[in-house]
Amino acid sequence: MAKFNKKLLAFLRDEKGLTTVEYAIAGGLVGAGAIFAFSELGREVARVITAMFTALSGIAIDTGAPAGP
Repeated sequence: MAKFNKKLLAFLRDEKGLTTVEYAIAGGLVGAGAIFAFSELGREVARVITAMFTALSGIAIDTGAPAGP
């Protein structure tokens, strides 16, 4: 039993596994932040394109072709 307790305490004191978990959590947070940033960037780009389309929709474009039949 003492041998088991000794190995259990050694396992609990071993911090090598913690670094892997910490890197996984940090990587997940960075990934989530990137997804959030790009989705916000996409929304802003869509807003700008919509504003440009709205501003340009009232402009008549002369194609050089004769009007009507």
